[in-house]
Amino acid sequence: MKFDYKKLGLKVGLEVHQQLDTRHKLFCACKPELFRGEPEIRFVRRLRPTQSELGQVDEAALFEFRKGLTILYEADRDTSCLVEMDEEPPHELNREAVETSLTVALMLDAKPVDEIHVMRKIVIDGSNTTGFQRTCVVALGGELEVEGKKIPIQHIGLEEDAARKTGQRANQVTYRLDRLGIPLIEVTTGPVISSPEEARKVALAIGRILRATGKVKRGIGTVRQDLNISLARGALIEIKGVQELETVEKAVEYEVQRQVNLLKIREELERRGVREEDLAIEPVDVTEVFENTKCKVISKALSRGGKVLALKLKGFNGLLGRELAPNLRFGTELADIARFWGGVGGIFHTDEMPGYGVTEAEIDGLRSKLDCTPEDAVVFVADSREKAEEALKAVAARAREALKGVPEETRVATPEGTSRYMRPRPGAARMYPETDVPPIRVTEDLIERLRKALPEKPEALLQRLMAEYGLNQKLSRQLMDSEYLDLFERIVKEVKVSPTLVAVTLTETLRSLKRDGLDVASIRDDKLTEVFKLVGSGVTAKESIPEILAWLSKNPDKSALDAVKALNLERLPEEELRRIVDEAIEDSLQLIKERGLGAFGPLMGRVMSKVRGRADAKTVSAMIKERIHEIQSKPDPR
Repeated sequence: MKFDYKKLGLKVGLEVHQQLDTRHKLFCACKPELFRGEPEIRFVRRLRPTQSELGQVDEAALFEFRKGLTILYEADRDTSCLVEMDEEPPHELNREAVETSLTVALMLDAKPVDEIHVMRKIVIDGSNTTGFQRTCVVALGGELEVEGKKIPIQHIGLEEDAARKTGQRANQVTYRLDRLGIPLIEVTTGPVISSPEEARKVALAIGRILRATGKVKRGIGTVRQDLNISLARGALIEIKGVQELETVEKAVEYEVQRQVNLLKIREELERRGVREEDLAIEPVDVTEVFENTKCKVISKALSRGGKVLALKLKGFNGLLGRELAPNLRFGTELADIARFWGGVGGIFHTDEMPGYGVTEAEIDGLRSKLDCTPEDAVVFVADSREKAEEALKAVAARAREALKGVPEETRVATPEGTSRYMRPRPGAARMYPETDVPPIRVTEDLIERLRKALPEKPEALLQRLMAEYGLNQKLSRQLMDSEYLDLFERIVKEVKVSPTLVAVTLTETLRSLKRDGLDVASIRDDKLTEVFKLVGSGVTAKESIPEILAWLSKNPDKSALDAVKALNLERLPEEELRRIVDEAIEDSLQLIKERGLGAFGPLMGRVMSKVRGRADAKTVSAMIKERIHEIQSKPDPR
């Protein structure tokens, strides 16, 4: 769907969060890495909101508390300690992380603060054992030029990453503490981005600056983009957790589409004359309508002593099934609200009835009991009375907000680029000073030392890659925008292989394998280096690289040599290769006599199908051409 973004008044602000690759975590000496296998330590907590210094309670924190969750934490002794468990005060700020953040600030022409003070940001969803996240501002101001447009940088911050959610069942959620405390730099732009494409380009440009430091982690989960999106007639929406750069553009486009369609729903409700006072607030018990239902969900709830409660939405008929964005309907929005506020599994509504085992007779009985007209919709829930009431009250509140247009809220990104309701937008009451971490003075001497050691800016790096390694501009940019630039330079300096081959493998080949569903992120740097060593030393051919990498992605604990042996990709001895070429030539003598060098293509395909991965295409090509010339140079015996 195409939009006139200027006419809609689209404004986007970007928050790029990137894990830093430091020797230890932000507030302790633990390894900043994830652990595999079974945890050594488990403990359970329940978090509660606290008042700010002004006696206020943050609405987002209160929302999380109302879910009534307990949190199971898992840890091991290498990646977590008493600091992560909130049994010991935090240590001093990681100086390496501070200096990296200041380096990024200088590259973005931002002004470092005189002193770095750590703050506490209330977060009680379980992602932090303390009930808050430690964060600090490192620099303010700055700007980044993207295709001739100056993008203001509001601030650069440094914070601890959250614990890693690994599961949830009933009212208990599980987190691992390995990720908690890994240093995370945050770069926030002003809300001046005016199109989805520009949002992607700005995110890409910031990513280039971060990668230029050589101090950032890579892989899924190490970087995420949060988007603040608003329309002139819409609302400010925060979308959290966009992990893939390619998804940034879609996330903006789909949020614009969602808000535009919500505004159309508002206009339709106005046309139908629906007023806020027309919308019911209290749910109605309609259990008797479903006493003999064949719907498994409803009958299961009733067998457990539950009830069916319903809410009439005057004038909403046909609107609950309206699509807001791909695979996201207005009814889906109501269902998400009901799940989060009421803890129910979902909702039923009349725009999708009869269905799910609910009959037309039951819907007629439901409409009759609620005194509905053809223009009215009904939402109903089968669960315990308490949960159903809370869920439908939340639905009623959201329906009333539909009369105003787009409600402000925080949403979470999906892998497809759409978003789902996450929680209300937080307020200022969630921030207060951290008293356990001393401030760090940012001296002129420190800034001067960092300024003298600033890494190459992206355009200078692009020119160097082309000049030093003979890469073309397209491949150089792909390498810059990948997570493998440092590894590329290490491999090329360590192994005698073509820089172009290394660059193509680390960008295009890995990206192609990832699109095929392979977990290329599990292939460690030392395994990638080993692959090129095997090619450089003649153990295997460069054509075998994709097969080796695919095998390693499925066997991450094995070596590249193990892959070569398992796949039978050892380079063929020259005499064996010549035998295979000669056999192909003998079988194609007539074709060679008829077409001469025109027979090269078919012969090349036949031989490579037999030796692919075990011989270089260049070597095979030379052998075939040599034999064709020999045959052509022999006199015809006739």
